[in-house]
Amino acid sequence: MNYFGKNIKLLRKRKKRTQNEVAVALELKRTSVNALENEISQPTVSHLQAFSKYFGIAIDTLINVDLQQLSESQFADLQNGFDVFIRGSKLRVIATTVDSDNNDNIEFVNEKAKAGYVNCFADPEYIGKLPVFQLPFLSKEKKYRAFTIEGDSMLPIPAGSIVIGEFIQDFFNIKSNDAYIIVTRDEGIVFKVAHNNIETTRSLHLVSLNKAFEPYDLPIAEVTEVWKFVCYLNTSIPEPESDMSVLMKQMDDMQQAIKKLGSKIG
Repeated sequence: MNYFGKNIKLLRKRKKRTQNEVAVALELKRTSVNALENEISQPTVSHLQAFSKYFGIAIDTLINVDLQQLSESQFADLQNGFDVFIRGSKLRVIATTVDSDNNDNIEFVNEKAKAGYVNCFADPEYIGKLPVFQLPFLSKEKKYRAFTIEGDSMLPIPAGSIVIGEFIQDFFNIKSNDAYIIVTRDEGIVFKVAHNNIETTRSLHLVSLNKAFEPYDLPIAEVTEVWKFVCYLNTSIPEPESDMSVLMKQMDDMQQAIKKLGSKIG
């Protein structure tokens, strides 16, 4: 059953907004909001994305969960970005493409496509236009997607590499110290090592491999998709290490060894 109409009506009233106020905020006509709330018309993909962002609640939850059945504590968690109702495969839906043998493709989100992907990741029409490929050594039972990365934050994985990730249905399954491609509402697509703090602070602590970049916390409410890093492809030959980089690595190793020795003595 589709609960979208009754859910957006409930959320609007809880936020004490009029239909006109919501319409103005989403650049819609008031009659369109009324038609959606009363199930006179069905929402388009753009409608789903707009209302999801406006209320800060996953599209899957708006469609598949009857919010009227939630307790006040559950509703408070939901509105604070702790969307526990998208944890299972029955609720989390992903747009995908398949080859002639009905095997999932690996869609490629290149640098030019990244900005559009943040807003259209759930749009089957958009996903259907992305270039695709297959890698025979990856499992046919899992869903993968490829992204181009830029910048030096994840060195020694160089900028311009293509990183391939496995789709994570349940954010609670994010394992600390593993690398992930994370699609966010406002920061675009980021590639980081994650520490799962959802249970305690409702956030992910994101760390770069390049220590020159400071770690930071990302609220889980800002996360729309997560892909666990599997492998990366790079068409350029790595440059040989300079004498200075070798020296810096040796110094870093020595510092780590001294710290370990100090802890044993203490």
